Amino acid sequence: MHRERTDHMEGSLHLLIAFAAGMALGAFYFLSLWKTLQKIPDVPNPGFVMFTSYALRTAVVLSGFYIIMGNSWERIVVALAGFIVMREVLTRFKGKAPEVS
Repeated sequence: MHRERTDHMEGSLHLLIAFAAGMALGAFYFLSLWKTLQKIPDVPNPGFVMFTSYALRTAVVLSGFYIIMGNSWERIVVALAGFIVMREVLTRFKGKAPEVS
């Protein structure tokens, strides 16, 4: 019985860490996107900057999700939830873009 409780607590800890790691990946991805979009008006080749930024952000995030996942689909789901939560937090914190009429 004691072993089952320890296993459950260990599993819960792994899920909590996966959620936090997903939030960190979300912060990296969306803050990097924010910085890239701020730089676009000042660069001579915005398409190259956008593509490079996208490729690097995506490579880092996909690698991070792969590492977090290990062999557990539950961890990847929880990490993705953390990623989405961070997106919502940053959207509220940074604000949405003004609508063009």
